[in-house]
Amino acid sequence: MPIVPDDVPAYGGDQDDDRGAARLSGPPVQDETFPHGASRDGTYRNDTPSAQPLPSAAAPQNPEPMPDAPQPAPAPQKKSAGRDLGAAIGVGVGLGVVIVASLFVVKAVFVGVVAVAVVVGLWELTSRLQERKGIKAPLVPLALGGAAMVVAGYARGAEGAWVALALTGLAVLVWRMTEPPEGYLKDVTAGLFAAFYVPFLATFVSMMLTADDGPRRVITFLLLTVVSDTGAYAVGWRFGTHKLAPRISPGKTREGLVGAVLFAMAAGALCMQFLIDDGTWWQGLLLGLAVAASATLGDLGESMIKRDLGIKDMGTLLPGHGGIMDRLDSLLPTAPVVWLLLVLFVGSG
Repeated sequence: MPIVPDDVPAYGGDQDDDRGAARLSGPPVQDETFPHGASRDGTYRNDTPSAQPLPSAAAPQNPEPMPDAPQPAPAPQKKSAGRDLGAAIGVGVGLGVVIVASLFVVKAVFVGVVAVAVVVGLWELTSRLQERKGIKAPLVPLALGGAAMVVAGYARGAEGAWVALALTGLAVLVWRMTEPPEGYLKDVTAGLFAAFYVPFLATFVSMMLTADDGPRRVITFLLLTVVSDTGAYAVGWRFGTHKLAPRISPGKTREGLVGAVLFAMAAGALCMQFLIDDGTWWQGLLLGLAVAASATLGDLGESMIKRDLGIKDMGTLLPGHGGIMDRLDSLLPTAPVVWLLLVLFVGSG
C-alpha cells in the first residue's frame, strides 16, 4: 500500500475525501472489470512490501529550481563613429578637390562655389524650419540676397557685405507681406536669422580671397577648421570620458576639446609660418586656439538648433555627412574670426 503524505491530497479535491478515507482504512478491492492490480479509480497497486510510492503522490509539488548555468560575459562593444566613414571620407576628398581647384584656377569660380553652398544651406534650413516648426521663412529673397552678399563681400569688402545684408533683410520683410499676417513676426524673424547665420558669415570667406595671398588664407581657414574637428573626434573617441555639454551634444567631451586645441594650434603654427605672407609661428598658435574655440561653439550652436527641431541632420545631400549645413556648422562662425585675426596679424593686403 503506497504511503501518502498527510498534507498531499491523493485525489486532488475535497469531493474525494470520503473515498480516500475508505481506501486508506479498508482492504483493497479487486474488480473483475479492471486489469489485474488496478483499483476502481484506475490506479495500480503493488502487493510487494518494497512497493514504491506512486509518482503522482510522492513527487514534490514545488521542486527546488535548478541553479542557472553560468552565462558567458557579453563581448565588449566597440565604439562606433555612427556614420559611414567610407562615404564620409570620399565625399570630403571630393569637396576638397573642388575647393582647391577653384581656388587656384580662377578666384571667381570659388566665389561661385561659396554662393551655391550658401543657397543650398538656406534651402535646408528653411525647409527644416517649416517641416518641424511651421515657420515659413521666405526662401526666394534669402537665396537671392545670400548669393548677392557673397559676391558683394568679394567685390566691395565689408561695406558691400553690410549693405547686401540690409537689403536682404528688407526684401524678407516685404516678401512676407504677400501672405496672411498670421505668423508674420516669427517668419520674418527666422528669415533675418537665416540671412545673418548663413550668407553673411560666409561672406568673410570671400573677403579673405581678396588679399594677394587670398587662396592660401582660405586654405589656412579650411585646414585649421578641419584639423580642429578631426582632433576633437580622434581624442574624444579614444580618451573622452567627461562630457562637455551633455544637454546640447552628448558626444562631445572635454578631452575632445583639448584635442581640438592642440591639433589646431600645431596646424596654425605651421600654416602661419609657411603659407601666410609675413606670418610667424606664434601668431599661428593664437590663431589655432581661436579656431578651436569658434569651431566648437559653432558645432554646439548647430546642435542646439537641431535639438530644438528634433532632427539628427539638416539634410541628406552628402552621404556620410548629412546636409550642407551639417558641414558648415563649424566653418561659418570660424570665418569672421580667421578673417579678423589675419587682418590684425599681417594686414588685409
